[in-house]
Amino acid sequence: MKTELLQFGIIKEQENLKKYNTFRLGGTCKYMIEPRNKLELQRLLIYLKEEKIKYFILGNGSNVILNDADYDGVVIRLNQFDHLLVEDHQITVGAGVMLPKLTLETMRYNLSGFEWAYGIPGTVGGAIYGNAEAYKEAMFDHLLEVSVITPENEFKVFQKEELTYGYRTSFFKENPGYVILEASFLLSVGDIKESKEKIDQRKIKRMATQPLEYPSAGSVFRNPSCENPSGKVIEELGLKGYRIGGAEVSQKHANFIINTGNATSQDVRNLIELIHQEVKNKKKIDLIMEQEFVGWD
Repeated sequence: MKTELLQFGIIKEQENLKKYNTFRLGGTCKYMIEPRNKLELQRLLIYLKEEKIKYFILGNGSNVILNDADYDGVVIRLNQFDHLLVEDHQITVGAGVMLPKLTLETMRYNLSGFEWAYGIPGTVGGAIYGNAEAYKEAMFDHLLEVSVITPENEFKVFQKEELTYGYRTSFFKENPGYVILEASFLLSVGDIKESKEKIDQRKIKRMATQPLEYPSAGSVFRNPSCENPSGKVIEELGLKGYRIGGAEVSQKHANFIINTGNATSQDVRNLIELIHQEVKNKKKIDLIMEQEFVGWD
């Protein structure tokens, strides 16, 4: 299979997936492929489907929980989709561009709208997929259009008004099979000094309230409401510091599960399921997971 896959991009064999997600979990994958352009990606997807080879697409791995079992398939990464073009107030950016880079590049052109995203270690594609948000701002706020490959392996451009989206969800999350290639956004004129000050202030706050010194995947559950955030609900049940194996409910923020150094994927999954059940039983709240289990059969 390796010979056939070489035509679809940069290929790596038996790659350790711990290097490719912020939880530092996962086993090895049989093949990892980085297509260099959308035509290589399209042909790769057609080949994998025709040959019935399992695969999944991995961004920066900042919102996933990978299985520790080795993955006997293909992991596709879109980090080669790293183009970024600014024209007046509009920016077109590849799915593989990291959000901090997007923030800094827009600021360089005195454009404002992505300051909130600077501290999120995800890609543009992943952020659109989950409609990432912070400080009451989200990816879809400034979105104009999204270019994708459809489940039928065709190229398509969606205008924002054609897509459904909401709090940390989108059409793409509800309809798996679409692969995001790039997106365009319309931003407003800003002031680089003001943007930097906003970023610095929020960085100080994050350091004080989030366990950034440990591997994690950010917030585990969506907030049931603004008045009743998940961290507060979990903390009220006395679960801060609760541990299963190497996975622990953060002492800083109860909606973060951290890898204390030797956590397994199963440790993390068991802890998530325990929290979910405890909250459901004792608070009558059915928390919705924000993170996703990937590679679990």
